[in-house]
Amino acid sequence: MSSPDLWNPPEVQFCFAFVNSSCPRKVRSVLSVCAMYIAMAGAIVMTMLGNMVVIISIAHFKQLHSPTNFLILSMATTDFMLSCVVMPFSMVRSIESCWYFGDLFCKVHSCCDIMLCTTSIFHLCFISVDRHYAVCDPLHYVTKITVPVIQLFLLISWSVPIFFAFGLVFSEFNIIGAEDFVAAINCTGLCVLIFNKLWGVLASFIAFFLPGTIMVGIYIHIFTVARKHARHIDKGPRMIQVGSQSKMKASSRNESKASQTLSTVMGVFVLCWLPFFVLTITDPFINFTTSEDLYNIFLWLGYFNSTFNPIIYGMFYPWFRKALRMMVSGAIFHPELVSCTGLSCSFSQFFFGMKSQRLFFSKGRSLA
Repeated sequence: MSSPDLWNPPEVQFCFAFVNSSCPRKVRSVLSVCAMYIAMAGAIVMTMLGNMVVIISIAHFKQLHSPTNFLILSMATTDFMLSCVVMPFSMVRSIESCWYFGDLFCKVHSCCDIMLCTTSIFHLCFISVDRHYAVCDPLHYVTKITVPVIQLFLLISWSVPIFFAFGLVFSEFNIIGAEDFVAAINCTGLCVLIFNKLWGVLASFIAFFLPGTIMVGIYIHIFTVARKHARHIDKGPRMIQVGSQSKMKASSRNESKASQTLSTVMGVFVLCWLPFFVLTITDPFINFTTSEDLYNIFLWLGYFNSTFNPIIYGMFYPWFRKALRMMVSGAIFHPELVSCTGLSCSFSQFFFGMKSQRLFFSKGRSLA
């Protein structure tokens, strides 16, 4: 006997039940909805907390006020804003397949989405430039990567995505030539960003492929230089004193560790964002036939890059772990216990020159 569901298909649900032009709502099982909300909400919370720790660490500890860390601070701020302003509303849209927040905020949300994601990618690009000078030209690093240079990096990282995102969305250049498709899918409760063939390529090039290509080129050069340094150290004259040789080997290990960190950052970046931007380019050429669920999967994979960044810091940067330990233990609320008296402390002395926990928490003792 046939199942009655075959003869009585479930009634179509709409985003707004009493609006004639309402979009249909995707029907999901309660279990799948709960699982999606838990997974996405967990990613949002992890992104918020992780980047908040980075922000507090660098902003609170003066020993971390360096040009490189200012770039990291700005990127963490970008990722934190993404988790607050963009990801929660994208979560509701992805799960419910409806937009409940109005047409104006739909445009603002799309602008913030493009702007913050592009800004985060630009920061990663400029951090790679900073690391290039630190590893490949360390003698001139201090004179080349100065505060004004970092300010220029930050200006470009924020201004270009802002003008690009808001100019593109509000001018609607991205839908020229795709008006018929937009009109066909237009309904109340829809908030999607459509790119025509031209802007699908241009937007992906500006936001991902240009900075991504620069990052790949820089990191390949960094790996080459680090490998060359290691070979020179291994083949160095045997007359070198033991102390100098140990210092050189320690430097080589640090460079190798830095290279591993950069490769991890680069690998995570490419794996997170490449599928989404490839989809952005190809979708207009296949008449926008990409399924909504596949689009959301690739979009959230890109969002996860902002979640992974502070995790990578926690894995590879000792200063991050030290600062997190101090925040969790509450030592950050007792500045007299962790402040240096007498001569000012350098970053390395403050975080890496500790011989014991007792020395670190000795009040009134200079670590310089």
